[in-house]
Amino acid sequence: MSGSEHVVLSISGMTCTGCETKLSRTLATLPAISKLKTSLVLSRAEFDLDHSITSADNVMKHLERTTEFKCERVTIEGSSVDLLCSGNPADIVKGDWPDGVTDIKMVDKKNVRIDFDAKVVGARDLLEKGWPSPMTLAPPHADSTLDAGAKHVRHVGWMTLLSIVLTIPVLVLAWAPLPDKHRKEITHGSISLAFATVIQVAVAGPFYPKALKALIFSRVIEMDLLIVLSTSAAYIFSVVAFGYLVTDKPLSTGEFFETSTLLVTLIMIGRYIAAMARQKAVESISIRSLQTSTATIINKDESEKEIDARLLQYGDKFKVSPESRVPTDGTVIAGSSEINESMLTGESHPVEKVKGSTVIAGSINGSGVLTVRLTRIPGDNTICTIANMVDEAKLSKPRIQAIADKVASYFVPVVVAITVMVFCIWIAVGVAIRKQSGSEATIQAITYAITVLIVSCPCAIGLAVPMVIVISTGVAAERGVIFKSAEAVETAYKTSHVVFDKTGTLTRGILTVVREEYINPSANTKSLLLGLIRGSKHPVSVAVAEHLKRSGVNATSISNAKNLVGNGVEGTFAGRSLRAGNSRWLNTSAEPLVISVLSQGHTAFCFTINGELSAVFGLTDSVRSDTISTITELQHSGISVHVLSGDDKGAVHEVAAQLHISTSNVRAKCSPADKQAYIKDILAQRDPTKHGGKEPVVMFIGDGTNDAVALAQATIGVHMNEGTDVAKSAADVVLMRPSISGVLTIIAVSRKSIHRIWFNFGWSAVYNLVATLLAAGAVVHARIPPEYAGLGELVSVLPVVAAGVLLKWAKL
Repeated sequence: MSGSEHVVLSISGMTCTGCETKLSRTLATLPAISKLKTSLVLSRAEFDLDHSITSADNVMKHLERTTEFKCERVTIEGSSVDLLCSGNPADIVKGDWPDGVTDIKMVDKKNVRIDFDAKVVGARDLLEKGWPSPMTLAPPHADSTLDAGAKHVRHVGWMTLLSIVLTIPVLVLAWAPLPDKHRKEITHGSISLAFATVIQVAVAGPFYPKALKALIFSRVIEMDLLIVLSTSAAYIFSVVAFGYLVTDKPLSTGEFFETSTLLVTLIMIGRYIAAMARQKAVESISIRSLQTSTATIINKDESEKEIDARLLQYGDKFKVSPESRVPTDGTVIAGSSEINESMLTGESHPVEKVKGSTVIAGSINGSGVLTVRLTRIPGDNTICTIANMVDEAKLSKPRIQAIADKVASYFVPVVVAITVMVFCIWIAVGVAIRKQSGSEATIQAITYAITVLIVSCPCAIGLAVPMVIVISTGVAAERGVIFKSAEAVETAYKTSHVVFDKTGTLTRGILTVVREEYINPSANTKSLLLGLIRGSKHPVSVAVAEHLKRSGVNATSISNAKNLVGNGVEGTFAGRSLRAGNSRWLNTSAEPLVISVLSQGHTAFCFTINGELSAVFGLTDSVRSDTISTITELQHSGISVHVLSGDDKGAVHEVAAQLHISTSNVRAKCSPADKQAYIKDILAQRDPTKHGGKEPVVMFIGDGTNDAVALAQATIGVHMNEGTDVAKSAADVVLMRPSISGVLTIIAVSRKSIHRIWFNFGWSAVYNLVATLLAAGAVVHARIPPEYAGLGELVSVLPVVAAGVLLKWAKL
């Protein structure tokens, strides 16, 4: 097999930043892998794989062998369905595949996963096909991007419970009164040794291969190595001490199996709570959870049937009952209602839906009943598109992450070095100052070294950035703002200039013809114009075409009609050249009629035949309801606001005047290249009296194809989307509803995210400094006992998780 494919893996067993480093290093060594992205919080890895070198199965086997992680492949693109076989699934895999099926593979001993082209064959058709053995739809499973995390949490939970059950008897025996001291000590010690050994092998055992393989294969010294060193030291020391006790030569400290067992148990409790908190945080902002599980389809005989939503296919009609969730994207073909789309677009008011309206998967119907024609199947609808873009942002890493990664890479080696120093210092203190014997001083030094090893925790540093990015992008998505990269979250709060396109952004983009002038009025002129512009999607052309249709004009078929971005439309008819568009492109700006239209502040739309002006239209637009308040707030924040438009000067300056935007920041008659050049000029400026003399951060907000170049040129490109196909935008951020107040949400989310990231860094530094000093015995009469050092991970990580989760309730 040749070529390449995009592979997504769910990784089970990742617990700290060292795990992610190990994962990325292991995969990066494989020459077949490129464009690698990993995430600790999502427990995921994504990469492009060259099939001519190796297969995805081989990559997974290599990863599991060298890291001890468990891998599962996730399908996030295309269509697939899981079917339950009554016979042998292998017969299905080896048999003849129906048209449209691209792959069939066994999931387990009873299930097969069928990947298919939904445009050729539907999920319901596949279920009803005559397979060698009867097939039924497999039970639904959790969101594949969350499933691995949930499995990991359950596994850690069971191991934690086992550790607790075995530790309690050890603690009871250690703290119980001993009337016949020597005999009871040996009996209790024997029982404690047995329980401690089970804990060390069954619960702490998996840490050993992970730590060793990380050191050997990935050259990473990670948190697991600290756990291995500290718990092993405590356990081995207790075994040795018990041996001395049995030979009637007890050590002064005695054995302390309660230390090693309680240490492992507290570490497991900390990891379980931290893993559960991370999982709940990710689940709480999962966009895919909005997908409903059932749908009511309408058959050809108009009968209704409730089916699993996974079986919807192209050509289906479905009913949306009152107060129910829309199962997938579609177009209303009958009925009317109001739909709440706030969970996807952030729009607080219900949106009226009538025949011809589009409905979005996951939105909630009001009191009406709608009949809808499916346009996108559940596996490839708006929910999936948004969720994939949000996941893309979660997987991307902002520049500030490099700081955390750098610190984390040095953390464990530094802790090991500090541990050695603490061990040596306490031996010296015991022998030279406390006049202890060498063995007594060594025993005392070991307890301090163990505590330092385990109380230090790099997990808070590793989670400081990704935890906030995961929550903030999810919170923004719930408010109708889709961040497509983590860098946009990191940068937006520093915005110094906001540049708006006018039509469709500052204004509603719904233009109205208020004036029309014809040089030689005739039905033929109107028919030619309508035929030329009827296929154009530009707001001005659409408005003029609708105006002509309402006037009863019939379109003439035009040859070779084509759109010229930023200019207009051109074509030919009976040997004559037809053009319609702005006056600059058509060189009609000096015509008296055009001057008259422009002087009234209207947008001028001209039509020429063989270069001669034939018609002029004057159009007006109205600003959006939230435009003035948004612009005012931006200006009060010290952000410079600009307007660029391809529209005529009068119309642009009229809108700018309404919004109190300085004329020096307004440019009319702009081509896409002009917009790009204007943004370049702003980026080249650096005023030492403003913004701390730093480079300007320019945010551009546009809605049309002609804004693509400017979106790419700006520091942050924001696309205002009014449809359901948000994937077409190449911008850094997508606004899911037609409201520029989303710009304020972008900046607010960015600012609060950065504040929490720096809080996390600060907390991590303070915790590790204080904890290390207390563990090392640097504070007189205050130290952390070695058996309680396992609480370190819990104490360090939970505030970091909480700082991210609290973003859900932050005022934006």
